[in-house]
Amino acid sequence: MRPSGRAPDELRQIRLTRRYSRHAEGSVLVEVGETRLLCTASLETKVPVFLRGKAQGWVTAEYGMLPRSTGSRMSREAARGRQGGRTLEIQRLIGRSLRAVVDLGALGERTVTVDCDVLQADGGTRTAAITGGYVALVDALDCIERDPERFGEPPTRDPIRAQVAAVSVGIYRGQPVLDLDYAEDSEAETDMNVVMTGGGAFVELQGTAEGHAFRRSELDAMLALAEKGIGQLLDAQRRTLGSV
Repeated sequence: MRPSGRAPDELRQIRLTRRYSRHAEGSVLVEVGETRLLCTASLETKVPVFLRGKAQGWVTAEYGMLPRSTGSRMSREAARGRQGGRTLEIQRLIGRSLRAVVDLGALGERTVTVDCDVLQADGGTRTAAITGGYVALVDALDCIERDPERFGEPPTRDPIRAQVAAVSVGIYRGQPVLDLDYAEDSEAETDMNVVMTGGGAFVELQGTAEGHAFRRSELDAMLALAEKGIGQLLDAQRRTLGSV
């Protein structure tokens, strides 16, 4: 029995609230069970130095956890003067995942920065950030069509090539399970994050055996669970983006 009472292949309840922030070009409040985070996408008509003059854009991400997003207060990384290794690794994952579905040439010399701020953590924050970050990204890019005076001539082709979403899977008490919350993640024998496109292709797999080494049959079972869960997350994205 899972601590939450969910079936092994059952996602936590997910809710994506579009246009949650007034000022950002794209924004979404992501609620996955007890995990809450805000993703905002900011669109700018400039690119990093290494891309100037190359007629292509850039998509990047930043990630952070608020001091009381967990059970005890953590100090702000800005107060410590630098980001931790975990933070850097997560925001690079988010950036890679979103760039995987964007035609940077079609984007032109524009940059989208997706900021993912964890308000409350109960496992799966990085995967929730990717799933919600995609929605914020799509809304930000739609601003080019709506406001060409501010963002320049619209692209001749859609910069979005596919959907992308992510979910965690793992082995908990010998059982492959989908969408680990903190109680499971902290005790799981294996923990894996899976990022997939809407076409069923893998963008990234991050898996670690914490207890015993996992077997190929267990890996196949986890990937099957991930594919099922991500299909449901892709549906949630489509419903959210289809809303007014």
